[in-house]
Amino acid sequence: MIETYIHRLAAWAPGIETPGEWDEWALGKREILSETKTPELTYTDSTFRRRLSQISKMSIQVIHDLLPIKENTKILFFSFRGELVREYQLYRMLMEEGALRPAAFSLSGFNTPVALATIAFGLKGGYSALYPANNSFLSCIKAAQAALFSGTSEELVLLYADELVPEDCRYFFSEVPVPLAFGFILSQKNQPSSIPLSSLKNLENDTPLGFLRQILLSGSCSS
Repeated sequence: MIETYIHRLAAWAPGIETPGEWDEWALGKREILSETKTPELTYTDSTFRRRLSQISKMSIQVIHDLLPIKENTKILFFSFRGELVREYQLYRMLMEEGALRPAAFSLSGFNTPVALATIAFGLKGGYSALYPANNSFLSCIKAAQAALFSGTSEELVLLYADELVPEDCRYFFSEVPVPLAFGFILSQKNQPSSIPLSSLKNLENDTPLGFLRQILLSGSCSS
């Protein structure tokens, strides 16, 4: 079996921003806050970031923290809910007004977060936006490996993000997911501080939070 390696981890969530805070979270000493707080993105133009959602801002911040990446590096974006807040607003608009306003629709696509990240930094390696099959985060990993083994690139970025679920939608969740974004570079080359993907346990039943915690507790994969 061909080994793949994880390196250069970056993550952002409300209440946890620095590498030290993420280490504390992995040890159970800090919690992700269920808030709509977002990264400031002061390195972008104010007109660009003004209308961005929480998931898009978190995704942009994670890609920013992974830079620089190679010119031809592709990004694979995964999310269980995508632009949920905007989609919910569109459904309400459709029910209440019977039509959708173009301005409201423009940033509601599932690929919006990763598309905006590539625009923000002028990235030209391309991207794919995929929903995890069977609600399994392992399918994200398998899709990333498949893309890597296709031979088009020696490495790629895997980006995961989900935003805070609107209060009116929480009825559908037995446990309301926390807002979170993280990403890393997946490579066929073993580099300093890399983590072999095969060293992670129980991926079949792991969640994005569990997967991130395993990486952090490994003590490697410096950002």
